Amino acid sequence: MPGLHEVLPQIRERAARYRQPPGINEQNTKAGLIDPVIRALGWDTEDLDEVHREFKVKSADKPVDYALLVLRTPRLFIEAKSLGEDLSDRRWANQIMGYASVAGVEWVVLTDGDEYRIFNSHAPVPIDQKLFRSVRISDASALVVETLQLLSKERMSENYIQMIWQAHYVDRQIKTVVTGLFTPETDPSLVRLIRKRIPTLSPAEIRAAISRAHVQIEFPDIADVQAPEPIGEKPPSQPDDHPKGPGNLITFRQLIESGIVTPPLMLEKTYKGHRLTAHVDEHGRVWYAGTAFNSPSTAASIARKSIIGSPRDRKYPNTNGWIFWQFRDDEGVLRDIDILRRRFKAGGAEP
Repeated sequence: MPGLHEVLPQIRERAARYRQPPGINEQNTKAGLIDPVIRALGWDTEDLDEVHREFKVKSADKPVDYALLVLRTPRLFIEAKSLGEDLSDRRWANQIMGYASVAGVEWVVLTDGDEYRIFNSHAPVPIDQKLFRSVRISDASALVVETLQLLSKERMSENYIQMIWQAHYVDRQIKTVVTGLFTPETDPSLVRLIRKRIPTLSPAEIRAAISRAHVQIEFPDIADVQAPEPIGEKPPSQPDDHPKGPGNLITFRQLIESGIVTPPLMLEKTYKGHRLTAHVDEHGRVWYAGTAFNSPSTAASIARKSIIGSPRDRKYPNTNGWIFWQFRDDEGVLRDIDILRRRFKAGGAEP
């Protein structure tokens, strides 16, 4: 079955073609644009225990176009509209939120086959703030793949999207509070804090300076977010990614900028008879199983988990990715990626 990376270019081409007059209706949008994406995300569209079309909780209810189920329990609702429909129309969000409320389903998607809007129906905020992510396949950006992967059968089974949402939700609240400090009516607590740090400035000088400031708070997108561990679970320890001491943190981004690594760098590992593969992209992220990680050790932990599962006391097996993953040098010889890190420490020379 084709994966998401193979399917998205096809969907992009089809969407551009189908937008031409006379366009296509909702049923053809489902068949030509939405169904292939659902299949590429690992859902069996022919198994009613996984993908149920025209789903109703009760016979008298209005149906939702797709219910995606895990262990026969709805985990995600998808409401489809014709290609080119204005998804910002509040009627459509209200419609699918109503379906989700009746069924008790947290995650819902509104899509026209190109744009995908993901909502958290359980978020205790107004409906316009329930929107989690909005991406367009026609944009051909990495964020499209990263966002849609959250809707895969594997990710929905793990409820990984909930961890990413929590980071997003916290970030958004902090952004609101911090930007609220820099207003024409400057928050007195901010003035006091600055004056405590710079006692030579008067409150009037501080307020005047703040009024001249243009403050913008931005948080990273999905691939750069380290999702918080669920309460009560111990996060995987990766001491060799972050050795103690100043200047010891080395990342793939540094290796790329120094010229030691030319992306994409293909990684591999034969582990307990299984061949595992990953790659490092131009941003220094390690991609494994369709997901980007900031650390080779985290990617290695997830890879090992796929083979041996998790220890009882932590979410992932503790793994040093720098000695787990290997790459092929110019002569085709497999070498631990730690040699690249040691080469960086040596100033680019062979260790």
